[in-house]
Formats: sequence, C-alpha cells, structure tokens
Amino acid sequence: MHKIAGAFLFWLMATTASAQEFTTLKGHGGPVMDIAIHPETGRVATASFDNSIGLWLGRVPEWLEGHEAAVTTVRFIDENLLMSGGDDFRALLWAPGEFGPLQIVKHKGKITDVAFWSEGGLLATASWDGTIEVRRAMDLQRNNEIIDPAYANSVSLTGHDAGINAVAFTPDGDVYSASTDGTIRFWDVSFEGVSSRIITENGFGINKMIVNARAGWLAYGAVDGVTRVIDPISGEILHDFTLERRPILSMAYHAGTDQLAVGDGQGYIMIIDTSAWEIIRDFRSMRRGPVWALAFSPDGAKIYAGGIEDIVYAWPVALLDTFDPAGGATRSFLQDPAKMSNGERQFMRKCSICHALTPPPSRKAGPTLYNVMGRRAGTVSGYNYSETLQGSDIVWSDDTINALFDEGPDHYIPGSKMPMQRITETQDRQDLIDFLRGATMADIEQDIGVNAGSQEDRK
Repeated sequence: MHKIAGAFLFWLMATTASAQEFTTLKGHGGPVMDIAIHPETGRVATASFDNSIGLWLGRVPEWLEGHEAAVTTVRFIDENLLMSGGDDFRALLWAPGEFGPLQIVKHKGKITDVAFWSEGGLLATASWDGTIEVRRAMDLQRNNEIIDPAYANSVSLTGHDAGINAVAFTPDGDVYSASTDGTIRFWDVSFEGVSSRIITENGFGINKMIVNARAGWLAYGAVDGVTRVIDPISGEILHDFTLERRPILSMAYHAGTDQLAVGDGQGYIMIIDTSAWEIIRDFRSMRRGPVWALAFSPDGAKIYAGGIEDIVYAWPVALLDTFDPAGGATRSFLQDPAKMSNGERQFMRKCSICHALTPPPSRKAGPTLYNVMGRRAGTVSGYNYSETLQGSDIVWSDDTINALFDEGPDHYIPGSKMPMQRITETQDRQDLIDFLRGATMADIEQDIGVNAGSQEDRK
C-alpha cells in the first residue's frame, strides 16, 4: 500500500511540475525557423516564415517587422541589439525601442546563419550564394534619429562549392563554416588576407554546427542524419551519435551544463552530456514535422523548440521523458490529406503556410485570401507588397489564378515574393480554384447572414 501511495505521489509531483514548467509562445503566423535567448536577461527572440521576429517578454511578443521574406536566423549581439537574416538575402540590425531595421549586408542568396564575435566586434553572415561576409563594426553612433554603423572594413570568404548553412567564430576571431557541399572549413581571417582549409568532408550536406574551440571539439549535423563530434584542428572523429533519423536540422549548446541538443526531421530532440559524451535524453518532441530551431534557457534547465507549427514549445530538460509530443492533428496544415477534397489538399500543400482564408489582419507571410475572387492584386490593407504588385492590373479570377499556377509565380508575376511553384495538372488547378471560390463564398454568405440577423434584431 505504501509503495502504491509513493508511486502515486511521485506521479502527482511530476505531473504538477510538468504542467507548471511546460511553456508555449503563440502568435506567429507561420513555422518557426530559429530561436535565440539572451544568456543574462532570458529574453526570447524567434524568427519565422511569417517574415517577422518575435521578441518575447514572458508570453507577450513585440513584433519586429522589416524582412521581405521568411526570417531564417536571429542572434542577440547584446542586451539591446539583435541581428537577423532572411530569405530576402538581407541581414538586418535591430535595437528595439531605439531603431531598426538597419540593413548591414545584402547577399545574392538567402542568409542561413549569422554570428558575432564580441571581443573583436566582428559580424559574419553565411549565405546560399556560397559566401561568408565578415564585417568589422567600428562604432554604432546613436542619436534620436539615425544609427550609422560606420563599417570600416569587410572581407568576403569564398571557397565552398555550394551554399553555406552555418558559420561560427573562434575565441580568436577566426571562422568555421559548414556547407551543403559536405565540408567544414576553417578560415584564418585577416583584413589583409584570408586563408582556409577543409577540416572534414562528410559526403552529404552539413546543416548545423556548434564550435567549442576552448574545449577542443566541433559538433555537426548533416542531411544524411550524421551527428558527429570532431577535433576542430585535425578533423579527427572524436564521437559519433548518428541515429536512424534524418536530416539533422538544429543544434544548441549550453556551456554551463555541458548540454548539446540536436533536433531532426522526424521531430526528435537528442540531448548529449558533453562532459561524459553520452546521450542523456532522446525525446519525441513534435507530433508532426521537424525540429527546425533549438535554444536552451539561460540556466540550461529548459529547452525551447520550433518547427512546422507556428508555436514555440519549451520543456524542462529533467522531465522531458514525462511529456507526450507537442502539437496536434487539428492544425489545418497537419490534417490527414486523405480526409480532404483535392482542392483543399492543393490549398494546404501550396498556399496554407503563407496565406489565411480568414479576414485580415493576418500574421502569415502572405496576404489573406479572404474574399480573393474578384479582388485586384496588391490591395489588401496593411500588407507590404512587392513593387511589382503595387498598382497591378491583375484581378484574381478563375483565369488569373489558373495562369499563376500554370506558368508559376516567377513567370506570371516576375519580382513577386511568392515562392517558385507550379501546379502542373489542369484538374488540380481547377479543383484549387473551386475550393477557393467555395471558401470565399462561404465567408460572404456567413457575413450576409450575420448582418441580416443583426438588422432583424434591431427591428
């Protein structure tokens, strides 16, 4: 009897602690691509597919708007400064409440990672254009109106054969980079000259990298699921934590507790104790979809994660094994495709991540499609359209929507922010159009019914 009571008490304590410690941050309009947490203040910054950064005080966000496409990466530079990069090829500097956004560099491809070396005041941006831009921030001259970065020097690091996914500084201001070409390079950075050498060749693209040069290790995760720890000088393999899950999409490290977290495409978070080099947690964190973003709380007691849903989840590390996977099948873009009409499936696959069907305002990356039929393109109030759609003479109809997906947005509306995609089958395009018309008319009829009812009530 005492054993049963003791077991029940343990379960009750664990359940109560879990309920108190489990956290959700809600407000984004699209998948969460990156998370940064300031090590002293504990303030959370989140980067999203909805083109925005959420700066969270508790569970209340301050929205930082300035990117013209998905925000892929965000980092704190200090308590008041952030740096971000996005699919719009730009890296922006932010000082919430003072200024922002300020463009500090523009690449020729999407920016995948940003890094800052505080001791020497160096900023680095990695891009799918195959380059790393390193800039020296001499001063940040602040007044009530403008901020002048006054960058005195910059250097472009070239040598990878494909896009670069990750960049990190050493304590001495040199640089490591990881690429889709399957290599990690070390760069001896000098503004008088640059040299580099390959540290390791994985064979498959490398997505993420954590460098601890002082402790003598570098961890990386790759497309083929490889999770390895190597010597950052020789490239010798020190430890291998590769499991039957792929790809590796996120990593985070907490020096104070020696914890290395690894997120993959199947929704798992693996936590490695780097003092003993052993796996201490292996947790199915997401019910559906990948783990694209990871970060530890300042004390290392909690792990934050983001993925295909528009919610950030956080769990106490010590209690990870007591939680069920987060998220649910009720999310519109996670529903069972077999239970949808073909038109709805086309909408969910091609449109739903960026567009809502509900009335504005919408936090999604694209304008709402509410009442889209018969609407002139570029006219939803409050949405920052590309120049090509401002003043457009396109009116959305069966014919124009059909042409959009038949030719592809990049051909039908050159310069549009809309991703390059096509629906090649005529029937699939027609089914999507029928679905959009039906959803639009349902909203109109509902509005008419509500208004009529209100008028009737007033009689």
